[in-house]
Amino acid sequence: ARKSLRHPISPNRQLLPPVPCAPLLPRMTMADIRSGVETRIRVATDGDLPQLVAIYNYFVNSSHVTFDTSAFTVEQRRPWLQSFAATGRYRLFVAEVAGVAAGYASSQRLRPKPAYDCSVETTVYVAPEYARRGIGAMLYDALLASLEGVGVHQAFAGIALPNDASVALHEAVGFRHVGTFPEAGFKFDRYWDIAWYVRRVVDDRDRGCP
Repeated sequence: ARKSLRHPISPNRQLLPPVPCAPLLPRMTMADIRSGVETRIRVATDGDLPQLVAIYNYFVNSSHVTFDTSAFTVEQRRPWLQSFAATGRYRLFVAEVAGVAAGYASSQRLRPKPAYDCSVETTVYVAPEYARRGIGAMLYDALLASLEGVGVHQAFAGIALPNDASVALHEAVGFRHVGTFPEAGFKFDRYWDIAWYVRRVVDDRDRGCP
């Protein structure tokens, strides 16, 4: 899910110090903005991996929105990239802006047991330099369209709360809230709730799971 960049709040309500972090990607120049640099949504490639790892590690180090607590190397993240395919239920799309990957959206197995095969878990991350430009919605549009006709019944998304931006994004693309796991994760010296959202991809209840 696309993530808010609020710093976590400790139980005594003191802001934690920000994690030092260099800019992830080249910033758009005024010339880029004036010329209307396009965002291109495409299938991820091996060459995107370093940028995708940099985006994800930003949130690992500075935010509660992912429950990973240690940054990844590119090689540690390679099996994750290799779990996706060019077709089928498990997809990975990249938003390319001015030649660089500015964000990504993915669908993965919801759970390993076979009865879950027709459900997927989705997520979206956008680099902070490119937040609030509609990239998350563009990524979701491409991802959800790719899941039609490939045996996906429903898509689920977990959102660590609070995260108003991610909630708004998921509701805008058709997800609805179905429940919350209270205090499901512990990071930055406190517990965080997880809200679960669902979107019907194909109404195939009469046909079962292919």
